[in-house]
Amino acid sequence: VQKALDAAAVLESEGIDVEVVDLRTIRPMDKQTVIDSVKKTSRLLCVYEAVKTLGIGAEVSAMIAESEAFDYLDAPIVRLGGAETPIPYNPELEKATVPQIPDIITAARDLVKGVR
Repeated sequence: VQKALDAAAVLESEGIDVEVVDLRTIRPMDKQTVIDSVKKTSRLLCVYEAVKTLGIGAEVSAMIAESEAFDYLDAPIVRLGGAETPIPYNPELEKATVPQIPDIITAARDLVKGVR
């Protein structure tokens, strides 16, 4: 979450309004908070360290697609997950496999611009 908050600070300095939602738990998932955020922002960028495939971002995306919030989206949902590889123990290698602040900033900028 801290990386997302740091990225949000950079984006807000560029005039891009960002809302960061920390789910804290995935079961139970605070669905209403995510739905309310999508309704407010009209976008969804799911950032998580696990591999992208079959990750929590897929579940959050499906939940939004099946909710009334889907109609509020102005852009496709974007998932930014870890690389499709086991997470290494070495801290430097780990940085290369999980999303970092610049990755989050780039994904958010692209989402706002409509770049896929």
